[in-house]
Amino acid sequence: MQDLGISILFKGTNFLRLLGGLGITLKISLISAALSVPLGIAFGMFMTIKNPVTRAISRIYLDFIRIMPQLVLLFIVFFGATRMFGWNLSNEFSAIFVFAMWGTAEMGDLVRSALISIPKHQYESAEALGMTKLQTYFQIIIPQTLRRLIPNTINLVTRMIKTTSLVVLIGIVEVMKVGQQIIDANRFEYPTAALWIYGVIFFLYFFTCWPISIVAKKLEAKWKN
Repeated sequence: MQDLGISILFKGTNFLRLLGGLGITLKISLISAALSVPLGIAFGMFMTIKNPVTRAISRIYLDFIRIMPQLVLLFIVFFGATRMFGWNLSNEFSAIFVFAMWGTAEMGDLVRSALISIPKHQYESAEALGMTKLQTYFQIIIPQTLRRLIPNTINLVTRMIKTTSLVVLIGIVEVMKVGQQIIDANRFEYPTAALWIYGVIFFLYFFTCWPISIVAKKLEAKWKN
């Protein structure tokens, strides 16, 4: 039977290397997400302050992060900052920093939307009951906000996992880079290696993100009302 090239996956430690590369991808994305959540909550609360200065600052930051492609931000931090300021930043630190900045902006906007979606009469009712602002937030507003936030936060994590594929361009040996290395090392012996390697990478991403997306959809349907 003719070898179709799939055997490259089982040559040496190729498949284990791909799994190791996926581990690096998950490490960067999950650390970034873990930093983004608390920072995003604080930023979202900052965005709701009714002050022209704070609104201008938050608007500039949010628009800057959303307009600027993540790849450009990676290059600015890893290549630009290291040369201009002489900082010795590792590529993994640079990636986590950039994705945490991006996640903070996205999470902050989600928090802002969740906070302003709470009807004003709930604040007024709490005040009429003699509750302090702190009690109102922790006992009434924050529990409802969390119900609205959790599905969108999970979706943000899946977006972050997929977007971290860009870090290959600053030299991080994650799953895409490992795949390229395997293809380059076997391009003569396995000319169709790209099909199998990138196919496996596709399924690695799919089976990582799909269960997370299912959980987010179920939570969203459960807490819709």
